[in-house]
Amino acid sequence: MKKVLLTLVIAVLLLSGFAGVKSAEPLFVRNSTTTNQEDPANEIIVGYKQNTDVAVLSRQVEKTTGAKLSRKGLKNFAVFKLPQGKAADVVMNQLKNDPNVEYVEPNYIAHAFEVPNDTFFNPYQWNFYDYGMTSNGYVSNYGIQAVSAWNITKGAGVKVAIIDTGVAYENYGGYTKAPDLANTLFDTANAYDFVNNDTHANDDNGHGTHVAGTIAQSTNNGMGAAGIAYQATILPIKVLNSEGSGTYDAIANGIIWAADKGARVINMSLGGSSGSTTLQNAIQYAYSKGVVIVCASGNERKSTVSYPAAYTQCIAVGSTRFDGTRARYSNYGSALDIVAPGGDTSVDQNRDGYGDGILQQTFAEGSPTDFGYYFFQGTSMASPHVAGVAALVLSAHPTYTNEQVRAALQSTAKDLGKAGWDKYYGYGLVNAYAAVNWTP
Repeated sequence: MKKVLLTLVIAVLLLSGFAGVKSAEPLFVRNSTTTNQEDPANEIIVGYKQNTDVAVLSRQVEKTTGAKLSRKGLKNFAVFKLPQGKAADVVMNQLKNDPNVEYVEPNYIAHAFEVPNDTFFNPYQWNFYDYGMTSNGYVSNYGIQAVSAWNITKGAGVKVAIIDTGVAYENYGGYTKAPDLANTLFDTANAYDFVNNDTHANDDNGHGTHVAGTIAQSTNNGMGAAGIAYQATILPIKVLNSEGSGTYDAIANGIIWAADKGARVINMSLGGSSGSTTLQNAIQYAYSKGVVIVCASGNERKSTVSYPAAYTQCIAVGSTRFDGTRARYSNYGSALDIVAPGGDTSVDQNRDGYGDGILQQTFAEGSPTDFGYYFFQGTSMASPHVAGVAALVLSAHPTYTNEQVRAALQSTAKDLGKAGWDKYYGYGLVNAYAAVNWTP
């Protein structure tokens, strides 16, 4: 039998890298580097009015400001490269009174936030457990009750878009499909890479593959880890580069693309601290098409939720630990909707010999063919729990609207903290079994 490598890695995934912790098993260490979310990509986004001739607009913008057209967005916006030595605010002021311009803003950078027969399900995937199940002899009362939910549905018939660093979903070029995604369904015809502008949304970071595993890792295949909605179909959309960073225009295009290609659920385990009209318009477009949009709240310990999670159309997800308490890195505040297990690798509350992260298969840095099982922590890991449960709800109730799915998730969540909604836990811990049984 092929030896499976179980690797322990901390990933507080607001940062663009990874940091390892000591383990008895071999592990890969990725050094974390901080990034400034406020720094734009030396570009501006110009939102233009309906029926505007983009060619004419681009000539006018270049004549007025010196900024040159870089690329056109999918819905009434275009990205312009700033001329060398000219500040974004100067260029934006020059354009704000143009009759063809709806809005103009910096192009900000966002970052990735860092009982089946599957070998590692017990004791390592405590996050999926029903209340009262044991992990290494320790009772877990703060899993998402996925085991009971699987008796009702496993997510069949629902397409989930993962807008991230890509997914290890195919054998192509120097990329290999993750072994524990072998039986997972993918919409390969509509996968897209908005970083390299091609139709192969392969992962060169590892973050998106880990997220995909939480939602739909191949399950009951006698190996590795399980996924929540493992009969759902995954639509891989790459908007973040190998460093886990990406521009707001790429993310907006990814959202629009997902909505147009039939995704019922979008997961975004990414974010930035600045709002954006371009991003908000894309969110509103997808929402108007009935898409359930699930986003990570952010990992900065802030009392405000990051963007796009902060938009009202999004379900903002915070992170909890094995014992049900809020993970200390998890952003909170008035825009927080719900929480899910995101892990805390600094503690081992279930005494399984590993920090209490979220376990899924992904690959070592710079080695998209070198797969292992990694514990990550972060709201990036919490968000796909909610996206996976949303897929289960839609599989059980295909006619539900996105508002009804939100109601199912929020009204059935396990209340934590103060009674009712509160800024640290939102409506509480997502409960898969209760959510799929919810009726309007």
